[in-house]
Amino acid sequence: MSLTTAEVTHVARLARLRLSPDELEHMRGQLSDILDYIAMLQEVDVTGVPITAQVTGLTSVLRPDGVVGTLSLDQVLANAPDAQDGMFRVRAVFDE
Repeated sequence: MSLTTAEVTHVARLARLRLSPDELEHMRGQLSDILDYIAMLQEVDVTGVPITAQVTGLTSVLRPDGVVGTLSLDQVLANAPDAQDGMFRVRAVFDE
């Protein structure tokens, strides 16, 4: 399927891309090739092929979430470079 320059210009505008005439022609060729490949894939007979969401057999390698003990306020603030009134004290970001 060969796209026109007007169609590529429309797609570029939707994507908020400012393309030069050379870039438009280059993109026209690339997008047309992509659509040709998709058309070729649509010709493949997939009757009887189950819908597949994951093909790699991926399983979670993370441990399950579980409730564990918490740190006390003193433990949390023990390594803080500066603390005041049970909170981290940081340098001001904005001038007052």
